[in-house]
Amino acid sequence: MHLALFDLDYTLLSGDSDYEWTLHLIDKGVLDRDLFEQRNNEFFAQYKAGTLDIDAFLDFQMQPLAQHSRAELDAWHAEFMATRIRSMLKPKARDLVKRHQDNGDLCALVTATNSFVTGPICREFDIPHLIATIAAQENGQFTGKPRGIPSFREGKVSRVEDWLESMGLWWGNFERIWFYSDSLNDLPLMSLVSDPVAVDPDSTLRAHAEAAGWAILKLHD
Repeated sequence: MHLALFDLDYTLLSGDSDYEWTLHLIDKGVLDRDLFEQRNNEFFAQYKAGTLDIDAFLDFQMQPLAQHSRAELDAWHAEFMATRIRSMLKPKARDLVKRHQDNGDLCALVTATNSFVTGPICREFDIPHLIATIAAQENGQFTGKPRGIPSFREGKVSRVEDWLESMGLWWGNFERIWFYSDSLNDLPLMSLVSDPVAVDPDSTLRAHAEAAGWAILKLHD
């Protein structure tokens, strides 16, 4: 049995869904540009530098979900998929996922981005399992807070292990485990699997991959 795990932003997507979701709400006038655009850029820079405070970021990212009805959010997300995300779904990334599916590998998307933003993207790739930061809900309304451990850095390891455990599985059940990622933030999970693959990696991850002899894959122009 084989397992294939995929990061999302700048790995399967040729962009960042979290960052683009905030820009989408700004462009629609849902969020104030002066208040949110600079902060969005600051968090994005921190993520790329490996210095992101995940709790502060989630407060920023999830509060807008709590301020609007699910019907409004779902309508905005459908526009988001059509105008921003589908152009980021490149053939090479789709082909990579399909190769693992055709081989009968168990596949999961493992992302720090929240489950509301990423659920439809995961379905677009036809990946059956999503391990994301959970956007908590009560009675169908988002609370503006995460539920459980955020799927970020070491949290990705914990969340994958919980998911496997829920199916009666563990790392040792798999002959090979791939994890595809672009980011230094994913080093904790990449260091655990048999086949870590750096996808269009940032400079820090590239240096680490080259030193460790990991595969490096180019999916995006």
